[in-house]
Amino acid sequence: MKYIKYSQYIGDPFEGLTSEDLLQLLQDFLLDSGFYGQFYDFYEMDPERTMEQLHQALLEALHDKGMIPEDLLKEYLEDSEEYQKSRLHEMINQLLDRLAEEGYITIEQPQAPQGQVREQQPGTGMDGREGKVRFEVTDKALDFLGFKTLKDLLASLGKSSFGRHDTREMATGVESHGSTRRYEFGDTMNLDVNATLLSAIQRAGLKIPLDLDYDDLQVRQCEYQSSCATVLMLDCSHSMILYGEDRFTPAKKVALALTHLIRTQYPGDTLHMVLFHDSAEEIPLGQLARVQVGPYYTNTREGLRLAQRILSRQKKDMRQIIMITDGKPSALTLDDGKIYKNAFGLDPLVVSETLHEVARCRRNGILINTFMLASDYGLINFVQKVTEICRGKAYFTTPYTLGQYLLMDYMQKKVKHIH
Repeated sequence: MKYIKYSQYIGDPFEGLTSEDLLQLLQDFLLDSGFYGQFYDFYEMDPERTMEQLHQALLEALHDKGMIPEDLLKEYLEDSEEYQKSRLHEMINQLLDRLAEEGYITIEQPQAPQGQVREQQPGTGMDGREGKVRFEVTDKALDFLGFKTLKDLLASLGKSSFGRHDTREMATGVESHGSTRRYEFGDTMNLDVNATLLSAIQRAGLKIPLDLDYDDLQVRQCEYQSSCATVLMLDCSHSMILYGEDRFTPAKKVALALTHLIRTQYPGDTLHMVLFHDSAEEIPLGQLARVQVGPYYTNTREGLRLAQRILSRQKKDMRQIIMITDGKPSALTLDDGKIYKNAFGLDPLVVSETLHEVARCRRNGILINTFMLASDYGLINFVQKVTEICRGKAYFTTPYTLGQYLLMDYMQKKVKHIH
């Protein structure tokens, strides 16, 4: 005789979570700028990111959102050693497995010394992934985070239609926004039928068949749409996380959103990323999520120099620098390679050399738009001089409105003297 054994069904409380939901929960951790690390006595330019940290971040995010059932939460709160063997621990690991399987993170197993077998560390999962096992955020994850940030920013602006960079030049094209003119060889055949027929009638009179000549052809003009090369300069000096406010993480999110906007809506544009602090360096867009604040000084001139070298290689109609900073220039790279530093006030030497570099940008046809995350008097005066020299724009904003100002400026492009 057959017997059927029944047991209580225990469902998975995280079954409805998608990988995209998990990325949103982990967004603050993945884009951390070192704000909470400022209270420690050390600084890491390339901090290690382990699966153990990722596991803990996801667990805390789920706990903060109230998404962990009481019976599972009890295991976590009672005993940390017991938690390593608990069902909740295994569920979190399964969620991380899903992120890896769908290509949002890559897991790097630690390498054992040659000739030795790597031993599983105490407190690791059955698959040995915890402890010193590192992970990397993939381009797919960065793309999704950029899309979500862009969507959130545009939602806060209300309805906004995507276009291209409008200028005051006119050209023939598909969208007709301008006046009609006579067709010239090489123009797009965007015919204005009414104007063409009217021209033929005025020349030869109304008769059937209508005598249509080459000179009668009239085409509609549309707004000339140019391509743009952009260098986004991010101030990553230590002041970006001081004074009780994290200013760098919002800047990183805006950079991700701008990257997604350019790739999807302005495919002819280019975007490069420059970090400036004691010195300056270009970073690949794929490394943006890992960047944290570092040295204490602000070498604005060196950032402008590097940005100009990058833009000189770009064959675009428009070239611009978008600079996000919260501090006055306080460092200068001298001719011998040494870095002159002065954090007390606006040093005349640093300011004058920085303004000379701004003037060089103008001579090279490069526009500078500055987004300031501070508002002290000396800094405002400096930014006004930068804006006056390069004929760009200055925005005094906050970390909460930075993205709205920057994206609207990029999309609308109201600087009329650019062709």
